[in-house]
Amino acid sequence: MIVITNPFFIEDEIQILHSLLQEGLSLLHIRKPDFSEVEMAKFIHQIKLEFRTNLVLHSHHQLAEDLGIERFHFSEKDRKEFPARFPKPCRYNSISTHSIEDFNSLENDFDYAFLSPVFKSISKENYSPEKDLFEEIKSRKNHKTKMVALGGIDSENIQKTFENGFDDVALLGTIWKNENPLKQFKLCQKIVHSYLQ
Repeated sequence: MIVITNPFFIEDEIQILHSLLQEGLSLLHIRKPDFSEVEMAKFIHQIKLEFRTNLVLHSHHQLAEDLGIERFHFSEKDRKEFPARFPKPCRYNSISTHSIEDFNSLENDFDYAFLSPVFKSISKENYSPEKDLFEEIKSRKNHKTKMVALGGIDSENIQKTFENGFDDVALLGTIWKNENPLKQFKLCQKIVHSYLQ
């Protein structure tokens, strides 16, 4: 299970992130699109060194080596310039896709890819699936890249997501729009673990 940071400021965010990581969050995607390079470095420096291997950087990839981060995420736009424009070495890569055609066309450069939106987004207004992705992924051809569901994923639909062929889930709105992010994370984590065992 993956958690993506809220793109905007959250009070006590670093403390919340530490609590998620301490509870066993394996991958935390750092997505702060408006952060400058300096702001990004400052933000990540607040995260304990022991958790750096759990972090995935969405932007300012050039900071990765100095910050001890080995995982990069790329947008669909970035993909056109991959891997020429991006720093090496990087052991783990992921990317965003928004259709099964995009997902199927991926090279084996990526460990996993987000496919979104699966459901109506919790964090983005008026962002809903244009097609039924559960129907779409029946034509999945790429089985080397893990398929990660993103968009509207919460405790109510995680099981349905796995049952319909996704390999993993990424959480954003269900965590950050919740009064108790840690409690919500643990609930979702329990559902994922029960399904994957």
